[in-house]
Amino acid sequence: MKLSIERATLLKAVAQAQSVVERRNTIPILANVLIEADGEAISFRATDLDIEVVDKAPAQVERPGATTVSAVMLHEIVRKLPDGALVQLADDPHTGRLTVQAGRSNFALATLPREDFPVMASSEYQVNFAAPAGDLRRLFEKTRFAISTEETRYYLNGVYMHVAEGEDGRVLRCVATDGHRLARVDAPLPDGAADMPGVIVPRKTVAELRKLLEDDEMQIAVSVSETKLRFATPDIALTSKVIDGTFPDYSRVIPIGNEKRLEVDAGDFAKAVDRVATVSSERSRAVKLSLEEDKLVLAVNAPDSGMAQEELVVAYGDDHLDIGFNAKYLLEIANQIERENAVFLFNGSGDPALVREGGDTSAVYVVMPMRV
Repeated sequence: MKLSIERATLLKAVAQAQSVVERRNTIPILANVLIEADGEAISFRATDLDIEVVDKAPAQVERPGATTVSAVMLHEIVRKLPDGALVQLADDPHTGRLTVQAGRSNFALATLPREDFPVMASSEYQVNFAAPAGDLRRLFEKTRFAISTEETRYYLNGVYMHVAEGEDGRVLRCVATDGHRLARVDAPLPDGAADMPGVIVPRKTVAELRKLLEDDEMQIAVSVSETKLRFATPDIALTSKVIDGTFPDYSRVIPIGNEKRLEVDAGDFAKAVDRVATVSSERSRAVKLSLEEDKLVLAVNAPDSGMAQEELVVAYGDDHLDIGFNAKYLLEIANQIERENAVFLFNGSGDPALVREGGDTSAVYVVMPMRV
């Protein structure tokens, strides 16, 4: 194999691949990226046996071939090469080395046989459809904060993507919860997605997806089966196993009778919560919300370090209410609100609160209260 490729193009392709590689693994080949050169393109394939990413890039291929090399080391070398450099890659099967040359820099990296590289078995996908990158990004970005990190409840360690009944018909919906807060976001149902089985997309896959969904205008090809799913652009394909488990019936925890309505500027609210939470050394310190007509008082009382209080002018016309929440959870939800105003719907001090973006019901958040 011998080829030339621009440094910026190579860096982007290798960066996507190396981020999938697990830093700590007991199988040496899994630390490598499979490089395949043919025609006028080069592809980089990396896997941790649960996720596989293939990134293609244009290159001048003099001699086609394939080899595997340390993904992290190759990425670090390319990252440190000067901007605008033309990088030459060539493998020598006799020495088992891949040479990386750019200007006066020359590297010879150890390789492993391409035959040892595990390629994820292709799956028969039940459903194939195309969705706008902007819609998919919104679905995953607005729900990922609520993914559980508790390994014993493994079925909550991802985002549940499925077809559901929305207010105006069927929608593509993503839900994540850790038992303390819940995020539910809807997008228009793409053509061909109606029969999609519900799948739990793992946390790591959700993180890797962000790189595919940067361009709002891009159409993403989505393929789904009971055990795998695939997201693809013309240059990148991300294949992932799904979490083998049953996502709980989340609709039971979304309150429907909350009548007490608070409307507040989302940015002002987030800043005020952040300020009053400063006096607490504990990350889970409760912030007390005291509501009366058109007034919200946020308070934190930390016996060890002191107390803080801040008053906000809000739109509220119901009975007086005192309720406490984890400051971190309130901040995470407030940071999802893209519109100016956040709408909180309360019932009592011991009941979960519902949060929306203004009058938009396509994104709904639930947060459980704390004792204060």
